[in-house]
Amino acid sequence: MTAYCPSETRYDSMRYNRSGRSGLKLPAISLGLWYNFGGVDTLKNSRDMILRAFDLGITHIDLANNYGPPPGSAEETFGQILRQDLRAYRDELVISTKAGYLMWPGPYGEWGSRKYLIASLDQSLKRMGLDYVDIFYHHRPDPETPLEETMGALDQIVRSGKALYVGISSYSPEDTRKAAALLRQLGTPCLIHQPSYNMFNRWVEDGLLDAVRDEGMGCIVFSPLAQGLLTDKYLKGIPENSRAAKPHGFLQPDQITDEKLGQIQRLGEVARARNQTIAQLALAWVLRHPEVTSALIGASKVSQIDDAVGALQNLSFSADELATIEAILAG
Repeated sequence: MTAYCPSETRYDSMRYNRSGRSGLKLPAISLGLWYNFGGVDTLKNSRDMILRAFDLGITHIDLANNYGPPPGSAEETFGQILRQDLRAYRDELVISTKAGYLMWPGPYGEWGSRKYLIASLDQSLKRMGLDYVDIFYHHRPDPETPLEETMGALDQIVRSGKALYVGISSYSPEDTRKAAALLRQLGTPCLIHQPSYNMFNRWVEDGLLDAVRDEGMGCIVFSPLAQGLLTDKYLKGIPENSRAAKPHGFLQPDQITDEKLGQIQRLGEVARARNQTIAQLALAWVLRHPEVTSALIGASKVSQIDDAVGALQNLSFSADELATIEAILAG
């Protein structure tokens, strides 16, 4: 294996956006390791994608305790690549992880208790070989644990030096405001919210974008390509090794309907008129909001990362283009 030397031009073309009212900037395109970086995947391909991302100025790598499969293995994979190739560049990276979903048996292995969150982060740091992460998220709301306890744990994590910033994921607008207020009272501002958002899943437009703006938080959206649906990948069937073809994939074949495929084909016409791919159009569309700090992409091969970064060459939309997209999405 040849020694890695990053591109000297890695910061020349990437766009960096400030996360809310914080001092932290994130790349407009970030890389998530939800799929294709686990123990069932090829290490060489995972390494190639992470290093290519860094060469393109993608400084933010996003993980969670349960990413794999099996759970925990994406953090182990990243830890190995970090030791081999990126250790000298640790201070150029923003590394995040999360806890909230089931990670180990028993009553302390998921949700939002102080015990679970602190234990999970300790395990994540060990898997990655890190002393701290840059951002630690509560991965999902806990309907039973008091929000005061969960936010208190996030505050304690920052004060302990195990994370520089904290965030939340998939919280409603109302709970986002409550969480931000609690953290502000504790003296540890909520840096960022990570919700799902794409052309087919627009729930953030109903109050959440307003909430993050009002609270001075950043917003990094996951699944901006609807698990690969907002690409040309499925226009001619379900390819082997695609997310929809995998038994552990989040995108299910029954979600790839004729109606959706028709919409994607029409979006492709808009994209071509903009000299973009469908994926680039979809990324530019979510990034058009000033509240959206970064679009968090997944990838199964290097070329998909190259394509995603290419979206940054055209992020503006005319009123006519937006109206056409709205008409397509309305069916």
